[in-house]
Amino acid sequence: MVISIRSIFTSFAAGAMLIPALVAGLSMSSTQARARDMSNGADNFYKSDKVTVQKVSFKNQYQMGIAGNLFTPDGSKRDAKLPAIVVGHPMGAVKEQSANLYATKMAERGFVTLSLDLPYWGESEGEPRNVVSPDLYAESFSAAVDFLGTQPLVDKGRIVPSGFAAAGASSSVRPKSTRD
Repeated sequence: MVISIRSIFTSFAAGAMLIPALVAGLSMSSTQARARDMSNGADNFYKSDKVTVQKVSFKNQYQMGIAGNLFTPDGSKRDAKLPAIVVGHPMGAVKEQSANLYATKMAERGFVTLSLDLPYWGESEGEPRNVVSPDLYAESFSAAVDFLGTQPLVDKGRIVPSGFAAAGASSSVRPKSTRD
């Protein structure tokens, strides 16, 4: 059986023409769904019974308040020194939309984790809201690493910043606490 390139392209083109119709049909049917009462905030995010979550805040070097959630593995010994991870959110998101999930999952595996709202986003300070500022993001990751270093359960020598999408680039800066 010989399949020509032309027949492959013809089949692909016919299938590609169906995609907009399918999307339109899906979006029309999804508008008929009934929404839940969300007047008290969304409560559909993953929660773990193996992790304790605490709201925290700290200042970056520009004295802007940075909001975060500190996740600690349940059952950790008081004198334990655990590795830690700072988790940043993608552009246009807040910590609750993605960073908390990764922070929770890593805390379930024995890490102390900190999800944070970058400056101008979520519960962190900064006006006007939703500004993109890579320099301030990098500084806030540095401040987050320094903050984690003050936590009794954290091994200061084993703190790693991480982030998703744009936050990943901002997380690559060396924290002040490790600078000479």
